[in-house]
Amino acid sequence: MTSVVFVATMEADTTRITADKPCLPPFSKRQERDLLTSLLRDVSRSFYLTLRVLPREIRPQVSLAYLLARASDTIADTKTVVREKRIERLREFRMVLCGEGRASSRPLAQKPGLDGARPSNRAEATLLERLGDCVEMFASFSTEDRTRISELLQVIIDGQIFDLERFPGESERELVALQNDDELDRYTYMVAGCVGEFWTRMCKTHLPQLECWSSGAMEELGVRFGKGLQLVNVLRDIPKDLRIGRCYLPVKEPRTLLDPANYDSIRPEYTKWLDRAVEHLDAGWQYTMQIPSDLWRLRLACVWPIWIGLKTIARLRQGNPLDPSHRIKVSRGEVYGLMARSFLVCQSDAALDERYRKLRRTAIP
Repeated sequence: MTSVVFVATMEADTTRITADKPCLPPFSKRQERDLLTSLLRDVSRSFYLTLRVLPREIRPQVSLAYLLARASDTIADTKTVVREKRIERLREFRMVLCGEGRASSRPLAQKPGLDGARPSNRAEATLLERLGDCVEMFASFSTEDRTRISELLQVIIDGQIFDLERFPGESERELVALQNDDELDRYTYMVAGCVGEFWTRMCKTHLPQLECWSSGAMEELGVRFGKGLQLVNVLRDIPKDLRIGRCYLPVKEPRTLLDPANYDSIRPEYTKWLDRAVEHLDAGWQYTMQIPSDLWRLRLACVWPIWIGLKTIARLRQGNPLDPSHRIKVSRGEVYGLMARSFLVCQSDAALDERYRKLRRTAIP
């Protein structure tokens, strides 16, 4: 959570986003490196490694899409700005990216705050200040890639607006739960499932080895892949979310979850969702094993989050996920250990699958 807000400036020609070739000078490699190395590393934390290992043909597009999504998330999370103003700014941002508004060559964030709000995180403040550069880089992509990124951000921002409207409070005193399973499924799609679609379309377009992929089948697997990763996040972050007024599990009495002693009362429901997360990650594994072994970079980018997700699920089954005093997570050292092992086996289907099955058995006792 941060306290940064985006101030949209829409005063220039729309052709930078809507034309086949931008009217401005080409976005330089130096500018690209600046955005996609230090800034990306500072705001993406552990996910930076996944983005950096991607094949170079899709790395700039996927990395920039992440920066734009992270910027919109920062806008949505600004507690020091009234909710209505945050929603308004998100809609303005969506208009810029979808070509409905006018993007400026100057930074879209002319100041790092709104109504006196100041950033609490230096990296995210820098991201908001560099948003104009991000949009300029966005404009340098092909029409097709801009369309894919626009479609992705449209869904993600709609999800962020849904989140702001569905959960009206900012503390446990105003706690609200999602209404049913379908609403949670929809939320996981808007936040992460749509990324699986985007990822698949980018891969199939730019990586000739994947021309044989069935677009519909692989996009469906990609959606489930993303949903599974987000569901793990939801199940892990319950204590934190409850205390900011959000209960993503569709339970009738969300306030009972504030007391860790009540875990047994929701254990069957919680276990059901853990099982669902594993099923989604199984789909993600099917997706991963459809990647040829010579695309080892792309394989690793898929393997890492799945393996970490399975280890997280195993930990969640063993502990009390309602206890705010003990956040259940996989340590950085364990993550690096998984990465090291993945490098050794990523080009062997049999060895890779054997390691997956071993981790899965810990997640489904």
